[in-house]
Amino acid sequence: MIPLLRGVGASISSTSRRIWSLYYDGFRSMTVGKTLWAIILVKLFLFFVVIKLLFFPNILKRDFDSDEDRANHVRQELLENHRKTPPL
Repeated sequence: MIPLLRGVGASISSTSRRIWSLYYDGFRSMTVGKTLWAIILVKLFLFFVVIKLLFFPNILKRDFDSDEDRANHVRQELLENHRKTPPL
């Protein structure tokens, strides 16, 4: 190991341990904050999982039977859109 970098690993480990301890103690002593974090997590779950399922259905899987058909369709669409775009 390079002599100049010998203490770097220990200081990073010590720093990360202190940061973890700060957050752990802060969350442990929370009362209202725990409820607010629970509400935030439920909202994130609803936003990313439920909304995705409702508004972004898997159209390729619905319209095409095999992976090859899906790939051909995507390739076709990309090439058609590329041809329509004017050069810069």
